Amino acid sequence: MVLSLFRWLAKFTLSLIAFYFLLTLVIMFALRWLPVPTSAFMVQHNIQVVLGERQVGYAQYKWQAFSEISPQLALAAIAAEDQRFPHHHGVDFRAIRAALNTSRGKLRGASTITQQVVKNLFLWEKRSYFRKGLEAILAMMLELVWSKERILEVYLNIAQFGKQEYGVAIASKKLLGTDAGKLSRKQAALLAGVLPSPRAMRADKPSRRLIKRQRWIERQMKQLGGVRYLLNL
Repeated sequence: MVLSLFRWLAKFTLSLIAFYFLLTLVIMFALRWLPVPTSAFMVQHNIQVVLGERQVGYAQYKWQAFSEISPQLALAAIAAEDQRFPHHHGVDFRAIRAALNTSRGKLRGASTITQQVVKNLFLWEKRSYFRKGLEAILAMMLELVWSKERILEVYLNIAQFGKQEYGVAIASKKLLGTDAGKLSRKQAALLAGVLPSPRAMRADKPSRRLIKRQRWIERQMKQLGGVRYLLNL
């Protein structure tokens, strides 16, 4: 009796896991061409606002096509977050090894742009090894379905750039007073600079820390060869 129950629970659990991955894959295929209407992080943001857990307004978001986004920002995001983006397949094992070697076994700073996309789009905020493992699997799945340009396009549209600003269309207009397609190299580096901590750093009121990071990103953009680097996508 106990063995039969265990087998049933095991089959049920495996069925749920298979259904989750199948459903996620279907959504990935659908979003291969369609503008992304929202993300899991934006939904969680709005729920927290309703529950009074987050003392800011609702998530602000507007889709902007990749062709209408400044290439300087696309390059700045790669320079800041994932310089091997054109070359890995969703998970950068070289960066993981480097992160483990420099942080005493703790995995920090090794998430690729693809991993950040699946995290923001499908997962939840709270960190855990389980989420990290799921994130890696989904990232490799996404790389099989989407092009690098599409991954970067969605990343720039759903990433959080301010306390309630999601995506470059809203962030550029509200925080810097310009259109995402007209961002200069300095403005692009400034926006990309807030990506590790969008709630702590403000592009409209940059701290010394953010300005220092902005200058580092500009140097990295130059070392990558400028916007010509995007031809590798």
